[in-house]
Amino acid sequence: MASELEPEVQGLDRTFLECSAEETAGKWLQATDLTREVYQHLAHYVPRIYCRGPNPFPQKEDMLAQHVLLGPMEWYLCGEDPEFGFPKLEQANKPSHLCGRVFKVGEPTYSCRDCAVDPTCVLCMECFLGSIHRDHRYRMTTSGGGGFCDCGDTEAWKEGPYCQKHELNTSEIEEEEDPLVRLSEDVIARTYNIFAIMFRYAVEILTWEKENELPADLKMVEKSDTYYCMLFNDEVHTYEQVIYTLQKAVNCTQKEAIGFATTVDRDGRRSVRYGDFQYCEQAKSVIVRNTSRQTKPLKVQVMHSSLVAHQNFGLKLLSWLGSIIGYSDGLRRILCQVGLQEGPDGENSSLVDRLMLSDSKLWKGARSVYHQLFMSSLLMDLKYKKLFAVRFAKNYQQLQRDFMDDDHERAVSVTALSVQLFTAPTLARMLITEENLMTIIIKTFMDHLRHRDGQGRFQFERYTALQAFKFRRVQSLILDLKYVLISRPAVWSDELRHKFLEGFDAFLELLKCMQGMDPITRQVGQHIEMEPEWEAAFTLQMKLTHIISMVQDWCASDEKVLIEAYKKCLGVLMQCHGGFTDGEQPITLSICGHSVETIRYCVSQEKVSIHLPVSRLLAGLHVLLSRSEVAYKFPELLPLSELSPPMLIEHPLRCLVLCAQVHAGMWRRNGFSLVNQIYYYHNVKCRREMFDKDIMMLQTGVSMMDPNHFLMIMLSRFELYQIFSTPDYGKRFSSEITHKDVIQQNNTLIEEMLYLIIMLVGERFIPGVGQVNATEEIKREIIHQLSIKPMAHSELVKSLPEDENKETGMENVIETVAHFKKPGLTGRGMYELKPECAKEFNLYFYHFSRAEQSKAEEAQRKLRRQNREDTALPPPVLPPFCPLFASLVNILQSDVMLCIMGTILQWAVEHNGYAWSESMLQRVLHLIGMALQEEKQHLENAMEEHVVTFTFTQKISKPGEAPNNSPSILAMLETLQNAPYLEVHKDMIRWILKTFNAIKKIRESSPTSPVAETEGTIMEESSRDKDKAERKRKAEIARLRREKIMAQMSEMQRHFIDENKELFQQTLELDGSSSAVLDSGPVVSGTTFTALGPAQTQVSEHRQFVTCILCQEEQEVKVESKAMVLAAFVQRSTVLSKNRSKFIQDPEKYDPLFMHPDLSCGTHTGSCGHIMHAHCWQRYFDSVQNKEQRRQQRLRLHMSYDVENGEFLCPLCECLSNTVIPLLLPPRNIFSSRLNFSDQPNLTQWIRIISQQIKALQSLRKEENASIPASSENSKNMEEVELPQGFRPDFHPQNPYSENIKEMLTTFGTATYKVGLKVHPNEEDPRVPIMCWGSCAYTIQSIERILSDEDKPLFGPLPCRLDDCLRSLTRFAAAHWTVASLLVVQRHFCKLFASLVPNDSHDDVPCILDIDMFHLLVSLVLAFPALQCQDFSGISLGTGDLHIFHLVTMAHIVQILLTSCTEENGMDQENLTGEEELATLTLYKILHQCTGSALKEIPSGWHLWRSVRAGIMPFLKCSALFFHYLNGVPAPSDIQVSGASHFEHLCNYLSLPTNLICLFQENSEIMNSLIESWCRNNEVKQYLEGERDAVSYPRESNKLIDLPEDYSSLINQASNFSCPKSGGDKSRAPTLCLVCGTLLCSQSYCCQTELEGEDVGACTAHTYSCGSGAGIFLRVRECQVLFLAGKTKGCFYSPPYLDDYGETDQGLRRGNPLHLCRDRFKKIQKLWHQHSITEEIGHAQEANQTLVGIDWQHL
Repeated sequence: MASELEPEVQGLDRTFLECSAEETAGKWLQATDLTREVYQHLAHYVPRIYCRGPNPFPQKEDMLAQHVLLGPMEWYLCGEDPEFGFPKLEQANKPSHLCGRVFKVGEPTYSCRDCAVDPTCVLCMECFLGSIHRDHRYRMTTSGGGGFCDCGDTEAWKEGPYCQKHELNTSEIEEEEDPLVRLSEDVIARTYNIFAIMFRYAVEILTWEKENELPADLKMVEKSDTYYCMLFNDEVHTYEQVIYTLQKAVNCTQKEAIGFATTVDRDGRRSVRYGDFQYCEQAKSVIVRNTSRQTKPLKVQVMHSSLVAHQNFGLKLLSWLGSIIGYSDGLRRILCQVGLQEGPDGENSSLVDRLMLSDSKLWKGARSVYHQLFMSSLLMDLKYKKLFAVRFAKNYQQLQRDFMDDDHERAVSVTALSVQLFTAPTLARMLITEENLMTIIIKTFMDHLRHRDGQGRFQFERYTALQAFKFRRVQSLILDLKYVLISRPAVWSDELRHKFLEGFDAFLELLKCMQGMDPITRQVGQHIEMEPEWEAAFTLQMKLTHIISMVQDWCASDEKVLIEAYKKCLGVLMQCHGGFTDGEQPITLSICGHSVETIRYCVSQEKVSIHLPVSRLLAGLHVLLSRSEVAYKFPELLPLSELSPPMLIEHPLRCLVLCAQVHAGMWRRNGFSLVNQIYYYHNVKCRREMFDKDIMMLQTGVSMMDPNHFLMIMLSRFELYQIFSTPDYGKRFSSEITHKDVIQQNNTLIEEMLYLIIMLVGERFIPGVGQVNATEEIKREIIHQLSIKPMAHSELVKSLPEDENKETGMENVIETVAHFKKPGLTGRGMYELKPECAKEFNLYFYHFSRAEQSKAEEAQRKLRRQNREDTALPPPVLPPFCPLFASLVNILQSDVMLCIMGTILQWAVEHNGYAWSESMLQRVLHLIGMALQEEKQHLENAMEEHVVTFTFTQKISKPGEAPNNSPSILAMLETLQNAPYLEVHKDMIRWILKTFNAIKKIRESSPTSPVAETEGTIMEESSRDKDKAERKRKAEIARLRREKIMAQMSEMQRHFIDENKELFQQTLELDGSSSAVLDSGPVVSGTTFTALGPAQTQVSEHRQFVTCILCQEEQEVKVESKAMVLAAFVQRSTVLSKNRSKFIQDPEKYDPLFMHPDLSCGTHTGSCGHIMHAHCWQRYFDSVQNKEQRRQQRLRLHMSYDVENGEFLCPLCECLSNTVIPLLLPPRNIFSSRLNFSDQPNLTQWIRIISQQIKALQSLRKEENASIPASSENSKNMEEVELPQGFRPDFHPQNPYSENIKEMLTTFGTATYKVGLKVHPNEEDPRVPIMCWGSCAYTIQSIERILSDEDKPLFGPLPCRLDDCLRSLTRFAAAHWTVASLLVVQRHFCKLFASLVPNDSHDDVPCILDIDMFHLLVSLVLAFPALQCQDFSGISLGTGDLHIFHLVTMAHIVQILLTSCTEENGMDQENLTGEEELATLTLYKILHQCTGSALKEIPSGWHLWRSVRAGIMPFLKCSALFFHYLNGVPAPSDIQVSGASHFEHLCNYLSLPTNLICLFQENSEIMNSLIESWCRNNEVKQYLEGERDAVSYPRESNKLIDLPEDYSSLINQASNFSCPKSGGDKSRAPTLCLVCGTLLCSQSYCCQTELEGEDVGACTAHTYSCGSGAGIFLRVRECQVLFLAGKTKGCFYSPPYLDDYGETDQGLRRGNPLHLCRDRFKKIQKLWHQHSITEEIGHAQEANQTLVGIDWQHL
């Protein structure tokens, strides 16, 4: 398609280039009818520039549009070249003091919790960093896009509205001046003309409804016949559905379909086909047909190409206008005028109105463009912001209606602008007074909830997904109302009062529809069939909670408003209760000579509702009357006398009784919906406006009526009246064998009723009820939460109610009541209650759930026992009530109350005859305690002449009236004190009697109070002490007995150990492998150990016994026995890599013989150290495989291990493994027992001998390949090749190992080869031995790195599993040649040897700079036996080891000297006294000659020697580990301590001279020629001439990238990151690789790539290139660390960023500032260094099955 277009495009270019912007503008200036001229120009050019083919060319289109279309407008506007015109305008303009930066998706935004007027006031990062708020308590979030920065808006901030940058612009703000004065008249006129035409054109074309014709004045002369099939976005269909449909409709590939879908989702529309009408129509019908099955079909239109062209240009124009007005406030002002100017059609005809009202018809891209324009114009100009707000409010209802019918999310709807307008306090108040906004919002809201029942209450349909979707849209109205109310007015005008109360009326209407909604009736008989709908009502309640609180705050800020609101609310409540007494017959109740009239009503039989918002609002207002003292100032204005207390308490009481009955299990058959409602009623999210207000309403009612009457009504509602009004009812009740359930129910109801009384009297911590302030209320909440257990900050915040600004007020008081304990490496910081706050603990705190209450009681009693106090938990001392509620305390001393208490105590005294419970008694004791505390307070605070009317002590001392003469309450308490069945409550009863005595003393001492006669004797102090002494004695006896038993047990243990000494010795030796010393058997300390060479320490063999973890059988490790194996995990690794970009092109042909020093990718072997028989393991693995096959047929889920790749979990510790290492004896001792060094050749002789042997082997191979004639001639050839003395190449040694062990050697070798090269297993492949040696070397190197990074000694106590793994791995690698082909290993040896000692036949070996010497050493030493076994001349294996080691060490020294970058550090210590320095200098000179003087000038010897020592240290350490495990020589004790550099000790252990250069001097004859051959290599020359790089030594240790201290800089970095594939689009899930620092666009279709035939996400693809299969990422928006391994494995890990409370914030939900925790980051780095990422994932997936189901490969 594109090729056909090319010539046409080029042809067009010429006509365009001739069109000059200047000339066109000139023409327009002369024109009489400017509009027509401009329109003709557009009609002619727009269709020629835009929409020329199926795919847009945005760069080209924009370039042409700028040249032909926008250029003339800019010329016209400036009247000169815009290059000069615009800068002039900019200079004349005063810079704005508003920031106005519009946020991108995912950009960090900051809100200050101390200074922001509300949480929607946010700053961009730049302003925040330059503001005073960075030192305050700020909250950080990521923007959803679309809002803008409020810096410079004085209404948004209580202090610090400007950052440093914008503060400069505020100096000369005079009275609001008109920005137009800075523009010349003609510029204003021209701008006005062009803006008016262009804005009108854009609005017209974007809101155009017809699909295939243009507006009349844009019609073209020659009309082309091309159409687009345009697909629009909706929020109903999923990505997958759209992709599938498009593939069918326009037969494109999946990649193209994904591209289409992504664009549609991003821009809101995309053409999917281009051609004639028929061709497009056909695609449209397929799409509609395919998507209309389940839901409404996708929206598709066939549009004429010229119309699409104009629309595209219309969008370009709007963004152009947005950029032009940025030059000058004057231009902005003109655009606002143009936009808001009424059109010819009157109301709603201005351009802005037209755009707003057609918002829901526009596509996503068009909406966001014009919203951006509104933000940068109307919202940045304060004068027009007001006018725009008025337009917005006038159209509010219509806009919301459109939004309800539209399915796009709110972020792309124009209604989302409400947050910019309504949150500005002055605007909000203006809109309330002038546009009656509050009423409009509530009315609009009511319009959308149309379903009502017969009484006019809301009725909700089943809460389906669609219902929930609609309901969520309706809730956005509540959000708007919240914005309007968010800042309370400080000053009220009459107009505002009037309009607010009008809005309040509407609000009461809304609440009235909620009063009593969702009524329920108790199910009797059978369980409810259909769970009734309850969620919608509670969702509504939750959303309105803050609104109700805010309305009360508004009322509280003005006395007149409060009085009016109170009257109105009371009026509505009367209406709701109009039918309060109808149809319910009145009854009379009487107890103790009191009687009261009420109605007969049973909660358990009639309808009852949990929703009572009107009553609750009234309760809130009543408390405000008390708090603001209006009730005492203007009692005459309040209808307090009209209140009927029984009416007020009726419904809240029913609600609380309902809760009690649900707890008592009477409503079990009503199913879960009721349980959930009760849960939410008490939940922290709702309780403020539900449960708490019901308690307040009861307190209000009780404070106005006779407490006896109230208690009788309450008994009647709780359906307990019978029990307490008839004497002996309880006895009768329990003697008749009633239903056990009924007794249980009644007991629970009595407990609940007593609990309610405790709450009514005890809950005084609401300002207005008690004499407290708000901080005391929150303090009390915190104390009770922390009494349960210490809590983290986030838990604590969750358990406290939030206000409308998401604040709990906790930070202000937490320091006074709690200590903070910092977290360690895991876990989080905790708050612990200060001990002095424990006395404020109230066991019956009303916000405790049942479970919390029992936990708190347990915790507090435990605490008291620890402090050796008695365990009573008496009621705390309470603050006094406010005067309006003062009479509440009289409940405690009312006759009915005393009667109830007496009855229950009576039951407890005669405890067998009655059904009663201990918790009932506990509550009664608590109530008695409360009454005593109250009386004590009254007496202590009483004035001189006041008589204290609260005489509880006297009342409880009097016995009951005749006839039955029941004992007094006091007497019963004394009786109960000694009751054996009440052990737990003894302390409490004792506390009550003590307090009683104290009050009696106070009364006796004060002259005014009448002395009360006390009946009954008070128990004497002495007897109480006796009791305590008795207890102490018992405790002491118990302690002695315990100690005696413990002593006996340890004695028995000791005997057992002595008798079975040998057994213990053995187990010690086995487990003891954790420290390397134990292995060596009884070694005399003080001897020096040498690992190789003539002085190699002889170690006596000791037998090794191991136990199989599967069959528990013990076996000795022997050469000929059955094989034992360790579970192991082999993985490719780039942890040590210095070059991650290297990539093996074709693994099948790659030769891994030489490892490059950049270690770009190694093979690491790890093990958990658990041992099995080979055959047990085989059986276990087969069963795992069979299970997997069976499971695959059942369900396709990933396991945490991949059986097809040979993975399994270790049967004991469930550690991920993929192969097994055989356990062997030290192989060297098996191959060579000769260790006599007396007649061994020196290095020079040895190199000659080996070279001869190699030559002989090579010529033999050549002969064999060249001629394979008859055997007789073959033998002649053998003689012709001159064989060195004692060398028998035809000799093949026998394999000492048993078949079983050989099989395991092959198994592990093949596994290493398969994983290391990513190829199919093939045990015959010649590269198998190389991979085994390589894995051994790499693993040792990585362990050496970890030890030196952590400054641990080389041979300190290694963890047992590491030690076992290294030993087995080294021994395995040394024995593997026995199962490989001898020829192959010999060939490898020859080639490896040739890299050090040049040889004619191997000229393709790498240069000395490109070989990692430790890998070379390991391979040479382990391949050498294959040559040595055919040598019978008496040269031992040990000699070979020593010479190879010396040779490689010398090569490494040369390597270090060639690459050492010796910069003189000014520390030119020319102390050339040391022989090392001199020797090094000499060597360097030789190198200087050999390289033809290309080596740098000679620096000081001291420097050189220092760099040699530093550079060779890692090599020496690795070699020491290697020979230690190879030859089993224990390490000298000097190397086992950390601290000093162990250079000398290492040299001794490895039989090297401490002056390493001596090696060269001793062997100078051969070394000089070798050095020369190494240096003559071309690569070395190139390096020295600076044409290539080389690795220098010592290699730096790899670290994870440096993370910034403050998390927000990461968010900022990520928000600037756009997806690399979809041109400049912001990435949705930016993810940072912690290994190399690359940012990736994760979890999105756009960045999926194909890897081994599968589509994988960016992160998975990156793990293969960067971490060879394992990766560590930080998901920036979620603040989560992600571990990935392979395609199917991954897990989330806690991030290294913590807030000030020591907690991570995964998902950034809380938004506290986060800072880097170094220790946690080090922990992640350590996991990486130890190659434990895969293991960590395995454990996480085993522990949490949900992780297994995630598609990790798409991340």
